Amino acid sequence: MKEFFSHIRGAVVSTFVLAFICCVLYPLVVFGISQALFHDKANGSLIIDTDGTVRGSKLLGQGFAHPKYFHPRPSAAGNGYDATSPGCRNLGPTSQKLNDAIKDRIDTYRKENGENEPVPADAVTASGSGLDPHISLRNAELQTPRVARARGLSEEKVRELIQRHTDARDLGVFGDPGVNVLGLNLALDKLGAQP
Repeated sequence: MKEFFSHIRGAVVSTFVLAFICCVLYPLVVFGISQALFHDKANGSLIIDTDGTVRGSKLLGQGFAHPKYFHPRPSAAGNGYDATSPGCRNLGPTSQKLNDAIKDRIDTYRKENGENEPVPADAVTASGSGLDPHISLRNAELQTPRVARARGLSEEKVRELIQRHTDARDLGVFGDPGVNVLGLNLALDKLGAQP
């Protein structure tokens, strides 16, 4: 009986020691390292104004509808860019609902931007999460005249901002460059251009 309780005591002590290491010590070490070395990323890659106001995250898209802003990809997340409800609709290429939605989005895009050129796919289809913060360079280029006109800016000035807010390929080879819509729109607002 004495040996039985000795094993129980050893098991209980081992459980508490491992629980302390795995549930307290290890998370504190990881948290400390992430705060010291990757502070911005560890806290959500937030975009914060000089007055301390959080405007959003570089990692999450937001909806913009006014002509003076670059418009993001369509969102399939909840009620439009709802970060608590990410996900896609899982409609396949033969889905009539998807085809109708894309046709409507193409018509809307062309009305807003006055283009008869082929519309970039990211302008009319949602990303897998529905929260993608980027648009393609081509999509940004086609929206440039509308935004420049609405803000009273030259297209060249708007293109300069697009270049500054374009993220390169991952590791230089994966994916395509993308324009962060929130960062670009906030930069446009900081110019203090005409509404």
